[in-house]
Amino acid sequence: MKWPMRGLRVRIPCLALALASASCSSLPIIVPDMALPRAPVKLEGTHGRLLTPSQSKAILDKLKAGGTPTSIFDRHLAVEQALAGNPLTTGNAVVLLEDGPATYKAMFAAIRGARDHIDMETYILEDDEIGRQFADALIEKQQQGVQVNLIHDAVGTLATPKEFFTRLSDAGIAVVNFNPVNPLKAKVGWDVNNRDHRKILIVDGETAFLGGINISAVYSGGSAGRAFGSGPARGTKKDAQHLPWRDTDLQVSGPVVADLQKFFIDTWNQQKGAPLAQRNYFPKLSAHGHEVVRAIASSPDEPYSLIYATFISAINSAESEILLTNAYFIPDPQLVDALIAAVARGVDVKMVLPSTSDSWLVFRAGRYHYDQLLRGGVKLYERQDVLLHSKTALIDGVWSTVGSTNLDWRSFLHNQEVNAVILGAEFGQRMRISFDRDLAASRQITLEAWEHRPIGDRLKEAFGRLWEYWL
Repeated sequence: MKWPMRGLRVRIPCLALALASASCSSLPIIVPDMALPRAPVKLEGTHGRLLTPSQSKAILDKLKAGGTPTSIFDRHLAVEQALAGNPLTTGNAVVLLEDGPATYKAMFAAIRGARDHIDMETYILEDDEIGRQFADALIEKQQQGVQVNLIHDAVGTLATPKEFFTRLSDAGIAVVNFNPVNPLKAKVGWDVNNRDHRKILIVDGETAFLGGINISAVYSGGSAGRAFGSGPARGTKKDAQHLPWRDTDLQVSGPVVADLQKFFIDTWNQQKGAPLAQRNYFPKLSAHGHEVVRAIASSPDEPYSLIYATFISAINSAESEILLTNAYFIPDPQLVDALIAAVARGVDVKMVLPSTSDSWLVFRAGRYHYDQLLRGGVKLYERQDVLLHSKTALIDGVWSTVGSTNLDWRSFLHNQEVNAVILGAEFGQRMRISFDRDLAASRQITLEAWEHRPIGDRLKEAFGRLWEYWL
């Protein structure tokens, strides 16, 4: 979901990258051969212990052997490590969750099993059937002695009654309202344009969920098995109201959960939340699986978006295939250029985008860029019969990411976001199956058809583009 307050005066963060030229009010320039020290990629095992260089190399070599030839492991990972700071972690288990029912079922099961604490960070938390179910489950655990800590975005929950959160607070749940709309209630520097778009649920510091899903009844209907429709893309909120929402999330366990916990606590402290109750927030984490994962967070308070830099670097490193699914697509020039450059060097680039949206302006602003992308050889598809809310990528079959980040200016400049990058062909195959399923339920947009679209659509797209920086 996009935030409802648009056209407000904003503060533009100055993006200063020592490793590449950048200027205020712009995104960092990421080039394929950044002047970064090419230190060996480090992997972290259980209990926060760094693996030896030989151990790390052996794991990366095994991952390379399982997929198609790619420079992801040779070129991109060192750049990503230098940008993100935290190392890749081994020994993780990752479950790919598709659609609200599956994600909510897993989240409720984890909440019911909580023994020590629950940390939850969300953009939207509605006072509807699903929101009340979460409230009831969290209150029940708080009453059982499990400490519950909640961060909710002030704009994302603008329509949620104050009484909803008062009930949680009265039950003993610690609540932080991220960046209040009312500047008199702000505890840190007030900037209404900077939002917390992360969706994280952490249980006992051992299991975590992240992705695109908010807490709202609109996610209650699954998208599987829907008939392939033939209606035109509309992009109006009215058209979106009766469609099931299609989202993608992850359930992770293992060492990477400690990084997600750190992100949560950092946000809590930055927002000057009350001191957290004493709990075992960082338990010793044993291996739960064999996935190699890195959690990456970005914030407008930082000099540049780590997630943006990671995306561009991964795209620049692709050698065979780029498969993107994204809900709110308003690309900046560098992203467009990177995708077209990938096609020029022989990479098959496919994108699944929405055929309708809960944000008319975002939908039209994104479609403005179709012409350039199609002429550059990028293959565009629009998902039918659902409201697409997923934010995923699969590159060369071995580099996957799922998270809260849209491919738009808002996510890269104005929002707090979080993504997980998963390496390896095994998880990549799960991502491919999911992508192919969406692709089969999508309609391809051809350049010939696009050139014959109505003049009214062209005017709407041009109007939307005027606002893309703030959307």
